[in-house]
Amino acid sequence: MLRAVWKSRELQSVRNRTARIKPNDVLLFCTARNEQIRLPYFLNYYRDMGVDHFIFVDNASDDGTDIYLADQEDVSLWRTDGSYRAATYGVDWLNGLLRRYGHGHWTLVVDPDEFLVYPFCDTRPVRALTDWLDESGIRSFSAMLLDMYPKGPLNTQTYTAGCDPFESACWFDSGNYTLKKNPIYGNLWIQGGPRSRVFFADRPEQAPALNKIPLVKWNWRYTYVSSTHALLPRGLNQVYEDWGGEKASGVLMHAKFLDMFQQKATEELHRRQHFAGSAEYLAYADPETAQPDLWCEWSEKYKNWHQLDELGLMSKGNWT
Repeated sequence: MLRAVWKSRELQSVRNRTARIKPNDVLLFCTARNEQIRLPYFLNYYRDMGVDHFIFVDNASDDGTDIYLADQEDVSLWRTDGSYRAATYGVDWLNGLLRRYGHGHWTLVVDPDEFLVYPFCDTRPVRALTDWLDESGIRSFSAMLLDMYPKGPLNTQTYTAGCDPFESACWFDSGNYTLKKNPIYGNLWIQGGPRSRVFFADRPEQAPALNKIPLVKWNWRYTYVSSTHALLPRGLNQVYEDWGGEKASGVLMHAKFLDMFQQKATEELHRRQHFAGSAEYLAYADPETAQPDLWCEWSEKYKNWHQLDELGLMSKGNWT
């Protein structure tokens, strides 16, 4: 929390529209860099879901991301040229803004390529979910990160701003996941999927974490520790039943694997601003896996949230 207060000094306000936030508004917090092509669909997706206000940190974009966001009437925007890595991979910046503006609100913290799917999302807005969570005394809601991908090499599928990325990236791994309990924070640690299968086949224990807790009824005393993988206080990480039952959970559909993937991976590799010396991006830059075809004979084509529930990748729990 002290680090978040200190690192907040790196943020420069570009458009602060937070005075428009009403007491019961659902807020979304996001850090972005050079994501203009993704933003039109991203914003409309979450607006349709019922998000009332967006709070963005732009980390030195040079593709017009900051200009585009500043023009959106439901967006408050801060900008920084500071080090993403030194800000605990952006967490310190968002923790500072969450502390200032998120208190008392249901808050979503996601990346520009993450799209929340939750039980009954096709018929109920996110406010229905948060109302049920409030009534049930639940403060945090988990979602497994589900890597989506097209069939065929990534560079053969051209993405256009404003389009649904899952029209082409509509496949996912329905199995191939491992989970264990983190002994420090008590959260579940999930790994697997196509990134483990293709990029970390010889070292699956180093594959990216897929466990997320993106939706929280925020209090100024809370803080994210590492991305949205874990929170303090530790009770917020108890998003599963120890006795074997199921708590309600969702999925974050991950639209990382589009045609601009390799360009983005190369840029981030050169910046060296990511976790563990950008080991994940070193794997992406391997010539043997450049422009990969992530599809395999066990790939499943996405239909709806019911399918994900039936496969055990999310759960409606006792929400009916």
